[in-house]
Order: sequence, then C-alpha cells, then structure tokens
Amino acid sequence: MRRSALLLPLTLALAAAPLGAALAANSAAPAATGSATLSTISERSGFQNTGRYDEVIALCARFQQAYPKAVRCFEFGRTPEGRPMLAMAVSRTGALTPQQAKQRGLPVMLVQGGIHAGEIDGKDAGFLALREALENKAAAGALDKQVLLFVPVFNVDGHERFGKWNRPNQRGPVEMGWRTTAQNYNLNRDYVKADAPEMQAMLALVNAWDPLAYVDLHVTDGAKFQPDVSIQVEPVHGGDEELKRAGLALQSAVMADLKQQGSDPKPYYISFAKEDDPMSGFVDSMSTPRFSTGYFPMRNRFAMLVETHSWKDYPTRVRITRNTIVSLLSQVAQHGKEWQKLVQQADQRAMTLGGAEFPLSYRTTFNSKTIEFPGYEYTRGYSDVSGGTMTVYDESKPQVWTVPLRDEVVPDLRVAAPKGGYLVPLAEAARVAARLKLHGIQYKVLGADQMAAEVESFRASKATFAKQSFEGHQGLTVEGDWARERRSVPKGSLFVPIAQPKARLVMTMLEPRGADSLLAWGEFNNAFERKEYMEEYVAEQVAREQLEADPALRAEFQKKRDSDAEFNQSPAKRLEFFARRHASWDERFNLYPVLRTAQSY
Repeated sequence: MRRSALLLPLTLALAAAPLGAALAANSAAPAATGSATLSTISERSGFQNTGRYDEVIALCARFQQAYPKAVRCFEFGRTPEGRPMLAMAVSRTGALTPQQAKQRGLPVMLVQGGIHAGEIDGKDAGFLALREALENKAAAGALDKQVLLFVPVFNVDGHERFGKWNRPNQRGPVEMGWRTTAQNYNLNRDYVKADAPEMQAMLALVNAWDPLAYVDLHVTDGAKFQPDVSIQVEPVHGGDEELKRAGLALQSAVMADLKQQGSDPKPYYISFAKEDDPMSGFVDSMSTPRFSTGYFPMRNRFAMLVETHSWKDYPTRVRITRNTIVSLLSQVAQHGKEWQKLVQQADQRAMTLGGAEFPLSYRTTFNSKTIEFPGYEYTRGYSDVSGGTMTVYDESKPQVWTVPLRDEVVPDLRVAAPKGGYLVPLAEAARVAARLKLHGIQYKVLGADQMAAEVESFRASKATFAKQSFEGHQGLTVEGDWARERRSVPKGSLFVPIAQPKARLVMTMLEPRGADSLLAWGEFNNAFERKEYMEEYVAEQVAREQLEADPALRAEFQKKRDSDAEFNQSPAKRLEFFARRHASWDERFNLYPVLRTAQSY
C-alpha cells in the first residue's frame, strides 16, 4: 500500500534524526487515537504488503505517544549503514527500564522479528499483537505481570534491501527484505562469535534486561505440506536438566493454544531428513549455540524458534505468528514467576559445574517412530533441466504421508569442566576479554606473574582447517585432550572462573572441541600454523646425528616405517619425525593458547 503524503516526510525525517528528536517530533503531532493510527501498512492492505523501516520508526513513536505509561520506544544500536535499531519496552506495571524490571522482580520476554528480514511475519504480527494486548483485546491482563521487549526488525539493513521475489519460495508479502545484513552476515549464525554490530547491540540489550525467554520469529523454507508452523523450545533437548521440564511445558502449552485456533503445529523443524525426499521423514536435533535456540540455554534461559511455513500466504502466516505471541504473553503472565525461580536455581547449579561432565555436543540417535504427516500428493521424476530428480506437489490433493521421525536427542561429546576455570595468557587476553564482555561473562585480570603454574594444556593431535570460508571465518576442528603440565602465566592474563551463572557459555566458548568455540570459529588459527622450518638438507644431517646417538630412537623410527605405510612413503613425514625431536622445534605449535586450572584466582 502506498504511504500517505503526510506520513512519508515525517517518517523519513525521523529515520534521519536521533531517536530522542524523533520522539519529540512525533509527540508534537496530534494525539494518537484509536487503533487506526497504530495499525500497520500490512494490516491496512489486508496483509498483502509490508512497510519499510520508516514505518517501524513512526509506529514505535506512536505507540509511546498513545500509551506513555506503558510503552517506551528506544534505540539500542546502530547498523553498519547507520540506521537506528529500535526496541519497545511494554508493561502496565510502570517498569520500562531494566532497573525497574529488576526492582519489581518482573519476568521479561524478548520477542524479536526480522533476524532474516525477508521472513518478516514477526514485525507485522508483533505490532498487531502488541496493540491488541494494550487494548486488552488479547492476553487480557498479561502486561500487568511482565515486561515485553519487542524488537520489530533485528536485521534493519537487510530489511531495507527491499524487493519482490527476495524469497522465491515464499508466498507474500509482495515485497520484502533480505536474509543477511549489509555486511552479509547471517545473524542467526552469530550468537556466540558476535561479529556483526547488530549482534553486539542485541547482546548488550540481552545483558541489560536478562530476558526470561527469547522468542525468535522466522519463516521456514522447504517442501509443500499442510502443517503451518513449528514451535521449537530449548531447554528441551539440552541445557539444565530441571529447566528441560519447564521448556517442554512451555512448548506444549503454546502448541495447544495454536491447535485450538486451527493450526497444526509441530515440535520439530519441518525439513526432510534427505533434501527433497518426503519419504525420508524428519530428524529433530539440538541446535548449536550459533543459533538462538542453542545459545540461550547456555545462559540458563528459555528460547523459542517460531517457523511459519513459507508456502502459506502472508495473511495466514501473520495470523499464526500473532497467535503465538499472544499465547506466549499469556503463558509468561501465568507461569513467569515460577519460571524465574527455576532459572535462578539453574544459575546456582551452574555455579557448581566445576569438575562435572558437560555435553559439548548432542546427536540424534537412529531410533525412529512412524508418524502420519499431512502432506500433498506428489510425483518425482527425471528433470531434463537439471538432469536430476524433480519433485512436483499437487496442493489440490491432500495426502497423508507415513514417514519416520527421529526425535531422540542425546549428549554426544562430554568434557569434564575445569575445577577452577580457564586461563587466557596475556598475548590473547585483550581480544578474548572483548568477546567475554559481549556476553556478560565474568573474568579477572591477574595482578601478578604465576611462575610454573600447574595447569592443563591442550595440544592438538590433529588440526583440520575448513576448505572454505563460512560467515567470514576459516573454521578449525581439532582432536586431542587436556594434559597436566606447568607453565608460566604472566601478569595481565585472564582468569575466567567456572563458578559463575554463565558457566555453560564459558565452556561453549573456551572448550576447543566445541562446535561454536572461539577455536572452532578460527579465532586461534595462528597457533595451529607451522611457522618455522629447517631445510631438507639440514634435516637430513640432524636425522643422521640423532640416529647415531640414540639406538632406541633408531628402533622407534624403524618400527614407524614398518607399521605406517603413509609415513614410510613420505619423505616430509620421515624428516619431520626427527625435526620434532630437535631443540629448534616450536613447542607451541598446535598448543591451544588457553589453559585450564583447578585453582581459583
């Protein structure tokens, strides 16, 4: 729908001005009255279109103007292209700042739209649900018992990369934004590494408000089928054991509400186990912490991933997302105080994680059950375009698919937590400290040298670099284990205690074999690159001197040749056998530059 001539100059001016000036400018306008002034372009178009970001700026100000005691519109960051990142704090309790929410002991729920800005249901549904809640037409009384933080659009720059068919496998709106940021980051891969300025701003918002639950609103990709939404919650598969029960209860309650309103929600991501093959069924999983639903359980908080189905039309998807937000408001109003106690207890349990086993990863077992899944008739056959197999669905012919579902998720790699914590030597301290600060993780700067400290060090027996870049990083996977030794730890190094509420997040970031550790994201690649060599003719001489001086070494070398064909056929590996035993060998090569300690500093 075309914006009015009156609205357009106002909203463009607000977009260019600081937020305070924007609110002041809008408050000078006539008082907002009635629902019409708080409706979206989407609603007025019958949910065929979605507005540009200038509408978000204007609506944020108008909601605050219409409900000055219940709504605060504020900027919490700036995008790389200079746009304001806006949030709305909404509550009838008068608690519209983090300090006020904490003083009153109120549960906070953060609802985020537009992390993938082409999947924009959450923005329009959020404004609709918010207006109805403020009018007590939906979730009546819920805002008397909580604070709702609403971020209409997380990926603002991506939102403004506006165009038709940005998502060709999605029905509506007519135009929409783009999946990634202006710097081409996928924000839903960035929660741990936090490269994007937008994510750094979001983490600061999360650290300030400490939301009980974080709700991430998406639209799925995938095949054509009848179910319209998936509702995934953590902790359910991983995280604190006691929180899992509450997470499952939250998931079940929201799904029950949606079923009563005509939806067919599923508790797993509706994507085939084998791409483009309906008969392969579905596989549930535990997300790694690069995703919102993997990250927040590491903070002992709830996360919900809402995925409406892309082949449902935009009015349907907005309605379902609106229904989900309303259900969540009611659930937090009813159970928020109870869940607050549970997460506080989980924080206390995390303080005692030292020495206990911690699952660094999870896997889905091959145990499966057969389910009846509502799909459509389809054909699969040879494509003369691609030369592969082509699937064609007939949406006029509903069909029940009998398919397997693998939904048993169990811990995979377990690692005992250090009894004291982690030591980050001075050379790496500044940049690791910057990462820890982003997540609100506690650490201490050592005020004196620790000579010959008893520590655990990790030397990789195998280090494998990713063959291509992902999210701007060359990933690294390592094999190996921790071993005790003594090392000097200089003044200015960091001590990161395990005895803190975010202990799970500490291990997520600093255990080298974790899928989303700083090491895995390539932050320490230099330590696993060999930088010093001896020429082959020198190595030949060194080898002969060692063989002549040490009969035991000669026997070991011969045994290695006899038992390892690859070694025996590689001149480089045979010479390295001796180079590793020479005084010039770099003892720091393949040494992870973070240590563990049983001691507290």
